Amino acid sequence: MTNSKIDDSLDLQRSSETPGAPKLIEVLPQHHLDEARLLPWLQKHVPDFGELRALRQFQGGQSNPTYLIEGNNRSCVLRKRPPGVLLPSAHAVGREFQVIQALANTRVPVPQAFALCEDPGVIGTSFYAMEFVPGRILTDLKLQQTAAAERTSIYLELAQTLAALHDIEWREGMLSDFGKPQNYLARQVRRWSKQFAASGIDSEDMTKLTAWVEAHIPLSDIEGEGCTLVHGDYRLGNTIYDYASSRLLAVLDWELATIGNPLADLSYNCLAWRIPVELNGLQGHDDPTIPKEEDYLAAYCVAAGRRNLPQFEFYMAFSLFRLVAILAGVYRRAKDGNTADASGLDAGRRLKFIARIGCDTAFRA
Repeated sequence: MTNSKIDDSLDLQRSSETPGAPKLIEVLPQHHLDEARLLPWLQKHVPDFGELRALRQFQGGQSNPTYLIEGNNRSCVLRKRPPGVLLPSAHAVGREFQVIQALANTRVPVPQAFALCEDPGVIGTSFYAMEFVPGRILTDLKLQQTAAAERTSIYLELAQTLAALHDIEWREGMLSDFGKPQNYLARQVRRWSKQFAASGIDSEDMTKLTAWVEAHIPLSDIEGEGCTLVHGDYRLGNTIYDYASSRLLAVLDWELATIGNPLADLSYNCLAWRIPVELNGLQGHDDPTIPKEEDYLAAYCVAAGRRNLPQFEFYMAFSLFRLVAILAGVYRRAKDGNTADASGLDAGRRLKFIARIGCDTAFRA
């Protein structure tokens, strides 16, 4: 047994027994992979992969099915487009791969990207393989299974990493064609309105919220002032933290990344403080070790070198609108039996409450 195999096995064994470790399940029937076709590709593109030992699926992903694939020399993670009829422009694994490649050796930690496959003859859809990063995926915003002494620093790491992302120089190199900054918010409103309509869900609050957001887009959006690389779904559950410290090891799930407004990215990241505890948010949760929204925003501003966050309540309303559209897509896929987590059906209940919160935020703004 090689040293790399020993280290890999220990990491996998430890992760299965540790709070916050990613949950693995047997591959769902609708997400089956043709192992005979996949193995030669892995052996060619994943360094020192060896023979296939095990293939399991990560539970909890509502978007692109994600797998842990263990070779006898090393392990890797595979992300693919889901099967079936998909909402327009969704599940762009090629864009994920592009941005992960571009962020290698920057202040934004990402897994090593191995290779992208766009040949449907291998497993039926496009996919890519990347490094397996052992660590904690902290989906509980209250961090109840985490030592109180590290909760504040976990959130500070999250804010500082987002600021580092927004400082990335994207105009040159691999991201120069990644997106256009002009009319970012207007394009986002059109895109997510179409996504929501395609889900087939009716919501009077969402109709009102969409109209309000569309009517209040800042004029600066036309010229794309201050646009940066944005993650699009930046939140605690899309990161990996070290087992032994509050160090953020990797940012995951870059499906929605583009060139856009950093305040839209930041406000989406801050939705937790606007959503009640009953809906898995932080509003109403009283814990001095979890930063308040204003403290989190202050930490981001210090790290980003910003003095203020103009029109931030507009961006909060915009992010709530966007979240409702995302939840509608999750609910649609869950109803169609095309998700890796049965909790996707709960998205239908949550989106109705969040649309109401979005309306309240909009009209207060």
